[in-house]
Amino acid sequence: MKKLTYLICLFFSMATTLYASTDEEKGYAVQSEVERRDTGFGDSINDSLMILRNAQGAESKREFTYKTLEIKGSGDKELGVFHRPADVKGTAILTFSHGLKPDDQWLYLPELKRVKRISSVNKSGPFMGSEFAYEDIASWELEKYTYKYLRDEAVDGNDSFVIENTPAYEHSGYVRQVEWIDKTIYQPRKIEFYDRKNTLLKTLTFHDYNQYLGQYWRAGRLEMVNHQNGKSTTLLRNNYRFRVGLSDNDFSENSLKNVQ
Repeated sequence: MKKLTYLICLFFSMATTLYASTDEEKGYAVQSEVERRDTGFGDSINDSLMILRNAQGAESKREFTYKTLEIKGSGDKELGVFHRPADVKGTAILTFSHGLKPDDQWLYLPELKRVKRISSVNKSGPFMGSEFAYEDIASWELEKYTYKYLRDEAVDGNDSFVIENTPAYEHSGYVRQVEWIDKTIYQPRKIEFYDRKNTLLKTLTFHDYNQYLGQYWRAGRLEMVNHQNGKSTTLLRNNYRFRVGLSDNDFSENSLKNVQ
């Protein structure tokens, strides 16, 4: 069965590039297949831990729960609620992702008892002191980028397509991204982020993939390294639960103050 699955994936991998004539068409075809394979999960919850490291290697940690609601015909809704340490407990981030339209994001700060809307021009700022930007934590949507196939290349023994993603939305902190997409599971293995001067800013790598519901792959560990300031962030995700019955009511701006 594993061999049959591998052959089927290999066939789709070859077909994806075979029937596209230009590098732009190939890039779009690969990313369209990524989107197709990850559609239909409904909703999910996971427990997450961020480990922040400064340039000297000193660490701090953030524990939080992350909820996702898939929205047909639009971007996902996502809610992260922080539990530990005490100085961030109750902090919550709510994201409504879109295509070319700017993502809507709100941050609840319990010490101020207020909800702060994050401006679309500030999405390149650090999320909770980490090396992930606010735009990094919004769900990926096909319309957000234009694409170009660059080459085939293996990452840690995983054959991958290398695709250049150019943001099509305004106010991105990146001029482009270079992404390695696994040919078997059609999920990212590595992404390089280039700043507005087209200099390599960060590299994100994905590890410890697990499959859920017989179809959907999620990485258990993400490593973000900032090459310009020497800082890094590890994101650990576990205890995934799918189709738990989340609804729009669980992602309301007005309910941000009451989430736990």
